[in-house]
Amino acid sequence: MTERQRYRAEDLHEFCCAVLQKLNVPREDALEVADCLVLADLRGVDSHGVIRLPVYAQRIRKNVVNARAIPRIIRTHAAAVLMDGDNGLGAVVGSRAMEKAIELATTAGIGFVGVRRTNHFGIASYYVQMALQQGFIGCAASNAPPHMAPFGGRARFLGTNPFSIGIPAKEEAPLLFDASTSVVARGKIIVAAQEGTTIPSGWAIDPEGNPTTNAKAALAGSVLPFGGPKGSAISLIIDVLCGVLTGSAYAMRLSTLENLEAEQNLGHIFMAMRTDLFMTKDEFASRMDEILRMLKSSPPAPDTENVLAPGDIESQNEAKNKALGVPLVPSVIDQLAALGAEVNVSFPHAISQKAAEARP
Repeated sequence: MTERQRYRAEDLHEFCCAVLQKLNVPREDALEVADCLVLADLRGVDSHGVIRLPVYAQRIRKNVVNARAIPRIIRTHAAAVLMDGDNGLGAVVGSRAMEKAIELATTAGIGFVGVRRTNHFGIASYYVQMALQQGFIGCAASNAPPHMAPFGGRARFLGTNPFSIGIPAKEEAPLLFDASTSVVARGKIIVAAQEGTTIPSGWAIDPEGNPTTNAKAALAGSVLPFGGPKGSAISLIIDVLCGVLTGSAYAMRLSTLENLEAEQNLGHIFMAMRTDLFMTKDEFASRMDEILRMLKSSPPAPDTENVLAPGDIESQNEAKNKALGVPLVPSVIDQLAALGAEVNVSFPHAISQKAAEARP
């Protein structure tokens, strides 16, 4: 396994922001994209972290992403709106959309926002946490380019289409689920290919439809849906809601992130819901505490220390990486340093192991 070096989250955040500003992204927008990327690394979802900055930069330079997009609402129906993302950076468009969903929920109880003409938006839980911070239930989903074979198929058709939901509690940490509809996020295979490591059996198939543990063969082939026909169906449903419903591209019409000649035209959906629709906010929060405590007190399986709620592992990762620094592999460090050199932004220095261990 390639040895990783750790970096202060604050340093990586400022680096990402500075690079994006050099590419004509307004500082407010650059801050949001940097927030999303670094949060992914902090939570251990390195497939959606700063590893994505170089391809974001390439797409901006090729003018297939609008660096100064102004998302706008183009259709309104009671507590639902449709937003045109102006082909902007996904984190910028997604933030505007979730803000609108929260605004709608504040007055109507529920807010639903569909988005068209947008791009890769990072981890879906980034937007869900915006709703949680307001004490609301939040949901976010996106379709994605076809990198996954449908159940029973051997060729790409479905996206790894992620879905996230967050539900606040009172004293317990909120329930926070965030996952793609594939056995594993394709970004993890990208990381494995860059590190030169194999992937577990069952993650993907090669271009001929054969199971493979070779990360590069998997990238040339297809990832597999989780749960067989169930994951395949859920992925298709997300594509319908995010792509067909919003007027975005879908299935084989979607462009990949690596295609520097075309807009992606992804679709997203966002939902915010007040917790006092059917009972008081305090009563709901107390009931959430109770069910989470019941879950965590249930008997663990053999060789398992305890039962965890969705989001617990990522929260533990976030606390650890805030204290010790964000771990990056050499290949990613080299890519980021090269990108920084191209735009005259210095890549930060790693934290020494001794300094990392001494951090509170």
